[in-house]
Amino acid sequence: MAVQEARQGAATAADGAHGGGCTCGDCPHGAREGHRRAVAAFLRARDEFAAGQGLPTAVAHSASASRQWVSEELTQRAEAVAERGRAEGEAWLSRLWVRTACTVWGAVLALLLAESLTAVGAGWTGARTAALLAALVVAGALTAASWFHRARGGALAPVIGEDNRMSTSRAVAAAWVLLVAYAVLLLAGRLAVASDPAERDALLAGLDLSRGAGVVTVLAVVCGIAVLVRRVVGLRVLGLRLQKVPAHRPRAADLLTDDSGRGAFADLQYVVISAVAVLFAAVRLARRPDRLPDLPWGLAVVVLISAATYLAGKYAEGGRPVILSVVRAREPGDLDGPIRTGDDIEIRGAGFVPPGARGADRLSRMVVRIGAVDVHVPLVPVAGGFRNPTDTVLTVPVPVEVEPGSVEVQVVTAAGVATNRCVVEVTD
Repeated sequence: MAVQEARQGAATAADGAHGGGCTCGDCPHGAREGHRRAVAAFLRARDEFAAGQGLPTAVAHSASASRQWVSEELTQRAEAVAERGRAEGEAWLSRLWVRTACTVWGAVLALLLAESLTAVGAGWTGARTAALLAALVVAGALTAASWFHRARGGALAPVIGEDNRMSTSRAVAAAWVLLVAYAVLLLAGRLAVASDPAERDALLAGLDLSRGAGVVTVLAVVCGIAVLVRRVVGLRVLGLRLQKVPAHRPRAADLLTDDSGRGAFADLQYVVISAVAVLFAAVRLARRPDRLPDLPWGLAVVVLISAATYLAGKYAEGGRPVILSVVRAREPGDLDGPIRTGDDIEIRGAGFVPPGARGADRLSRMVVRIGAVDVHVPLVPVAGGFRNPTDTVLTVPVPVEVEPGSVEVQVVTAAGVATNRCVVEVTD
């Protein structure tokens, strides 16, 4: 009995010490487990409130009081889930640098095995040695970068955008930069050990622009696209023409999807075509290690068209939220009438919920300004989601502080972007 009580006490102490909030890598009560438990608890509470369960008796008699109480309760729970999510994202990033370093050295080992297998019968050559040394240099540089940026994802830190998502343009540019850097190091290694003047001249000729014009052009364009896209997105956000909501942590799927997690054609085609072209250039380099990869102009033009499509997609995405109309909200069967203080108003429009802001913690930050009064948009849960707010309709009560007469209605989204104003008439 005493042993059992001691074990229960130890388990309770462990739960209290961790509680799902520590960042231990292999701890079952770590940040990931804490986030999972918080999400499960929130979803359970949301579905219970949607079914009318869990309401205090003090507010159960009033629909407006019940809605306000449920909204406040869900907002507090959502903030706790968001905090767990941020902790889980930071812990994931801090562990990622080890995985990136292992992946890099795994690639070096795979190269060594491939060279060893292909050298059977053909013999070990100086080109194989130079290729291996170039891979060691690149792997060492990436490992050092991983260590210095271990808190931001290791070697992946340069391709993570300001919104904490994987950047498609930076990832594509990084792939081409690594390929060209490896090719130049390979030629430099061969040039350093070459003793024959004719071989040295051939290696130097392999760096001529006439032979590597295709890959150099593609490299310049994709790097320029990466810089230009960052500038375009930044200016559109500052100009209130694009809504960006930061993510809790980057994901590999970010390379192929938009901020809301839906597949994006512009990103998908850019990644696929660039990956095929990089693979082709790597094969050409393996077959002719005495020159830069001679990317055919046909394939280079395909990559350039893909890059232009991606850039055009970045210019076309997003847009400001807009108010189309404001009417008095009513249940089926109610009579139409003017808007009075205390009534619910229905704001119709588009773009109220930014991409990536479907979580309750983001939705609860939406505000409607009625005259000089800010009204938080209440969360109205339904099974599997929320009935209010939505991307096209918001329902809020007109506070008693609003003076009768003509007032302006304005919506501030979760991304902090204000819509155009709409003037409505409030009566006594």
